[in-house]
Amino acid sequence: MKTKIAVIGAGSWGTALAKVLEENGHEPILYSNVEEQIKEINEQHTNKTFLPELVISKNIKGTTDLKEALEDAQVVLFVVPTKVTRMVAKQVAELLTDKVILVTASKGLEQQTHKRISTILEEEIPENKRAGVVALSGPSHAEEVAVNDLTTITAASSDMDAAEKIQQLFMNDYMRIYTNKDIVGVEYGAALKNIIALGAGALAGLGYGDNAKAALITRGLAEISRLGIAFGADPLTFIGLSGVGDLIVTCTSIHSRNWQAGNMIGKGHSLDEVLGSMGMVVEGASTVVAAYELAREKNIEMPITEAIYDVLYNNADVRETIVALMNRDPKSEAHSKD
Repeated sequence: MKTKIAVIGAGSWGTALAKVLEENGHEPILYSNVEEQIKEINEQHTNKTFLPELVISKNIKGTTDLKEALEDAQVVLFVVPTKVTRMVAKQVAELLTDKVILVTASKGLEQQTHKRISTILEEEIPENKRAGVVALSGPSHAEEVAVNDLTTITAASSDMDAAEKIQQLFMNDYMRIYTNKDIVGVEYGAALKNIIALGAGALAGLGYGDNAKAALITRGLAEISRLGIAFGADPLTFIGLSGVGDLIVTCTSIHSRNWQAGNMIGKGHSLDEVLGSMGMVVEGASTVVAAYELAREKNIEMPITEAIYDVLYNNADVRETIVALMNRDPKSEAHSKD
């Protein structure tokens, strides 16, 4: 049965997911407040700023009218930067007339509140307007999904009916979806891996090799797990798709904006220079602030996160920071807290 899905956010990931939904026989509509972008999608059937090689199906319509996007939609898919999620959710709440499944495909933690995106949606969209909240996450580059490369991700929710409906919407012969009840762990894994990806990019920019990258990913995963578990996540989630899977793909690919940003920092560019040149959101740059503050609040040792925070916001020298990390007091890997 054809389902209408309002895709809120017409960046690379929103566009790629709309493509999957259309190919599965559904009716996605892309919403953006950028008139030139929507005109291009509707008239040229391209979105060259975000996915320059993709030809968008004529069945995928774009709109700058949020009310039009939401009308008769059964699912609302949020693919906007974390920093605007609350504002957009308020707008959606005002316009919704029926219950819909809310899906977040963004990865981050809100500044100041440090809240997960699903929590923001629950706070801003009344219970009588939502039929479940699902986090769609895992190792997935929009550039590869857009060309039907094999991809496996997770639909996580405390409401398994909602998770299974999203699973069915997206499943096909190149996109496989697993369900997971641990939305807390899935969202923390999704958000925090962007921090480690910044570090991986910086290592590459400095000329370090695979040994250093493997060490960073492994010890980074330990930090992600410690923080997530402190907030109620299932430890097993972090050895799954939205944990180690997403961490690997984000820390090893040039498609990753966070890796690209870290690479530029490793080569000597300032954070302001990097963010000014990227043209797209680098979620790790803001998530590291939230994670740093949460770790201090919970008294959780996160030396890699703290080091990346110091480089980005305290002007710490990258090479000196790496040396300091390597020269910390000796520890046992088993049950290590840092």
